Amino acid sequence: MAKLRLSLACWSYDRTRGLLEGRIPVDGVELTCLDLPVEETFFRMLRHREFDVAEMSLSSFAMTFSAENPPFIAIPVFPSRYFRHSCIYIHRDSGIREPKDLIGKRVGTPEYQMTAGVWIRGILADRHQLPVAGPTYFTGGLEEAGRTEKTKLSLPPEIRVQPIPATKTLSQMLEAGELDALYTARMPSSFADGHGAIERLFPGYDAVEREYFSATKIFPIMHTVVIRRELYAANPWVAQSLSKAFAAAQREAYHDLHETAALKTMLPWLRRHLDETEQLMGRDFWPYGLEPNQATLETFLRYHFEQGLLKKHLRPKDLFAPESLESFKI
Repeated sequence: MAKLRLSLACWSYDRTRGLLEGRIPVDGVELTCLDLPVEETFFRMLRHREFDVAEMSLSSFAMTFSAENPPFIAIPVFPSRYFRHSCIYIHRDSGIREPKDLIGKRVGTPEYQMTAGVWIRGILADRHQLPVAGPTYFTGGLEEAGRTEKTKLSLPPEIRVQPIPATKTLSQMLEAGELDALYTARMPSSFADGHGAIERLFPGYDAVEREYFSATKIFPIMHTVVIRRELYAANPWVAQSLSKAFAAAQREAYHDLHETAALKTMLPWLRRHLDETEQLMGRDFWPYGLEPNQATLETFLRYHFEQGLLKKHLRPKDLFAPESLESFKI
């Protein structure tokens, strides 16, 4: 029997490489893989539905449920997770020393709906008493002028969002003091260049992030994996096949992290870092599946609703193909 031919767009992570490089088979599927940066994958999938299966921003995916016929369904695989306390940048002359100082300030963010921004705003509201509506948000390209929201927004009036001039970038505006702060997934060049005008809100972010996990048990999910809904409707079995393959690729990455005969990653103290991570977060510190991520997903969907991005509450199980949420047992 001929296999179903599918295209997959996903970045090459340690946890996806076995799948992208063809070592991990997908039951019943002949896979064509495109190793693309996440911004390109999201743009092409959201605008043009170019791929059968794709890595997708959790926020952008959740926003598709506002449509009468949502175009995608997901599997509970999370190729990107990130603690985002390190991703809040401030201008040294802004007068910002702690989160509450952001009230009334000008805060840049590439897109208001981007997942990193949703988590940052939610964490600052929950843990640091900074209301979501406290700052005014300015959207646009981080390093390239002309970026716009991929999805049209309809926000409550108390949440103020406006685009920056089409000829400017957020990184430039932060360095020039035209913005007071920046929430971003990528490090801005104006900080990386080390000129000194830009600082992190949390300089000791690693300790803050460990404390956050200890208190909440949340390792923020950034991306999931989506399937075009018409493809899934015609072939519901692909959800389980893809889930199994992504899980197998992740097991390969876990194994490589524990290899001590030779380092497979160019980090000289990788083993020490791994031991510390497992001590704090457990051996399966990057879990797939719905059950171990229920509280994290509930928190994210609450943030999405509170920040005006969704008009109705979604439940975590609403996001995923039912076939991917359980498996047989022997």
